[in-house]
Amino acid sequence: MHTDGGIELKIEEIKRLLEADCLIGEECMDEEVDMAFGCDLMSDVLAFTSGRTLLLTGLTNPQVIRTAEMLDIHVIVFVRGKKPSKEVLDLAVENNIVLLSTKHIMYNACGILFKNGLKGVPIRGVE
Repeated sequence: MHTDGGIELKIEEIKRLLEADCLIGEECMDEEVDMAFGCDLMSDVLAFTSGRTLLLTGLTNPQVIRTAEMLDIHVIVFVRGKKPSKEVLDLAVENNIVLLSTKHIMYNACGILFKNGLKGVPIRGVE
């Protein structure tokens, strides 16, 4: 448990909570994340996140994987049942990024994870 009351969650638990399909990275289910960030603006992801963060997004283009790779993000959850192209799947494999897909909308997926103790990314400099 973190001092802010948040907990670390294993990817396997996230998969279970979100009733998600694992698209890439089944062998990494024991890895943990510290916090989550739900966003479709990759500029915000670049500005506010870092490693050990779970990214929830509705975008399935290669820029999502490239952004995650730059920030050392190892887990992406695609919401609304989105499934990326083979190009994106291959890029995730190359960069050791776990990809999950859930049928939940982003709001509900974030809420489920928050309810189960995973905190959001703290936004610095915002009053």
